[in-house]
Amino acid sequence: MAKKKSRDQQTAQGRNRYDEDEYLDEKVSLFNIKRCIKYLIGVKSHLTLALVLSIIGNLVSLSGPLFIQHAIDVAVPNKDVRLLLMMAAFLTLSIIVSIGMGAIRNIMVARAGANIIHDIRFDLFSHLQKLPFAFYDSRPHGKIFVRVVPYVNSVSDALSNGIINFVIEVLNIIFIIFFMYKVSHQLATVTILGLPVLALFIWTIKPLQRRAWQKVSNKNSNLNAYIQESIDGVKVTQAFDRQKQKIDTMDTLSEDRNKEWMRAQYISNTTWFSTETISQIVFSFVYIMGVYWMNPMASFGMLLAMGNYTYRFWQPIINLANIYNTFITAMSYLDRIFDTIAEPVKIKDAEGAVEFPFVRGHVEFKNVSFSYDGSRKVLNNVTFDGHPGESIAIVGPTGAGKTTIVNLLSRFYNIDEGQVCVDGQDIMKVTLRSLRSQMGIMLQDSFLFTGTIADNIRYGKLDATDEEIRTAAKLIGADSFIEKLPKAYDTPVAERGGGISQGERQLLAFTRTLISNPRILILDEATSSIDTGTEHLMQKGINTLMKGRTSFIIAHRLSTIRDCTRIMFIADGRILEIGSHEELMAQKGHYCQLYEAQYAE
Repeated sequence: MAKKKSRDQQTAQGRNRYDEDEYLDEKVSLFNIKRCIKYLIGVKSHLTLALVLSIIGNLVSLSGPLFIQHAIDVAVPNKDVRLLLMMAAFLTLSIIVSIGMGAIRNIMVARAGANIIHDIRFDLFSHLQKLPFAFYDSRPHGKIFVRVVPYVNSVSDALSNGIINFVIEVLNIIFIIFFMYKVSHQLATVTILGLPVLALFIWTIKPLQRRAWQKVSNKNSNLNAYIQESIDGVKVTQAFDRQKQKIDTMDTLSEDRNKEWMRAQYISNTTWFSTETISQIVFSFVYIMGVYWMNPMASFGMLLAMGNYTYRFWQPIINLANIYNTFITAMSYLDRIFDTIAEPVKIKDAEGAVEFPFVRGHVEFKNVSFSYDGSRKVLNNVTFDGHPGESIAIVGPTGAGKTTIVNLLSRFYNIDEGQVCVDGQDIMKVTLRSLRSQMGIMLQDSFLFTGTIADNIRYGKLDATDEEIRTAAKLIGADSFIEKLPKAYDTPVAERGGGISQGERQLLAFTRTLISNPRILILDEATSSIDTGTEHLMQKGINTLMKGRTSFIIAHRLSTIRDCTRIMFIADGRILEIGSHEELMAQKGHYCQLYEAQYAE
């Protein structure tokens, strides 16, 4: 497996594969802890009530051993039945009250935890919607998903129940010490002598424990990323009969995860075991001192009460150790969650950005250069303009920069050098919403969401009527196959469009783009998965749509772009030729060679 890399190295490489561990902070981030306060403030009423109920319930519960001591040392020797029954009644009442308070407290904490889960997940998911394409290009999607669901679930208990329990257990220790000294100063002193030993041990093991759980977090993330990638690519795996290789890799990743999990468990259980051992030793010394070293010897009721308090004294210590384990685990998850929330939104409205008015469609690229990785330029000093109503085709070899041009026009990425203008306005100085709302963009991936056929078309215009949806579908040519479906436009669509052919998905995606009524139209391989007959039908809809709009069309089928106003041939990040089909054919250059080669095929 790959070795751990620094955060800067990973950022510079722009990659984080499923077999690469993410960067680990060696220390608990105080900044991330401060961030947690924001979510705790949001549920402070629930947590405050839970805290008050816990204090009342614990104080009532701690009075129980005093009733037992009084019953044994006073009521029993004096054969005072009335006093004995009274002590029994008080003990029973204390148990009922403490249980009732605990039940209500658990409800309050559960509500607080649910609200924390919602708030963190909402902030995280909202931020993910704003992050640029570059963020998703450089990370396995499984590692992103694991932060939104499992990690958030894991930290909520630590932030709600853990915080309350921590405060309660600390107060319990103080209350128990008070009650112990009320019973016997000498025995109480013996009980608390074990605390320094335990504190020293926990302080020593703390760094090992944090690193162990961070590594578990890494391995879980790697495993999740691989599983998601494997499920997305299961058809390719089966097509090439690579199931065994996939299973072997899965087995290796799972073994790595289990190895780190067991190591973390060993370290965590060491804390619990040490606490139990120290508590039992102290428990024994209390009885030894009470019987042999105290003068006069402790009464049976005193020993019984002190034994109860000693057990209760070390129980919150053990609970604090468990809370500490949970908190250490949660912090490794919080690091991942807050790192994602802190990821800068590089594609955003500039300060003072203005609303774009009605777009006419004059597009200009002025000496534009761009690189995805900061080193190799995909576009190099590209300059051209497109006038309103023009249809501009972009052709060239794979990797030439065709899609990059439309990505920059849509502001999916920020340009490195130069300027992109629409109607003379620099697109970096207008709001994203006002720009993209007037653009119709159909990307190469015809992604469909879970829902109905109509829902997916309506995604282009949320208030579209059923009639508008049908009209757009007929214009594109999608209506012919939609009407043959079991429920027509109400037919459910499976995840990613399962059950619908690639060509049909492209028709639906194009209908979705059409219904948005854009001023600038971008078609990236819009007809790549459509048969010739359907393409001819859809071409009529495209021609109708392009009227009065500036259109950019990327296509490998050169037959679909012959009628475009202009054709740009781009290679190695530069525009080598530009002109109409007839002009470029007459030049006998790159476009002519490409067209003749495709025609010959």
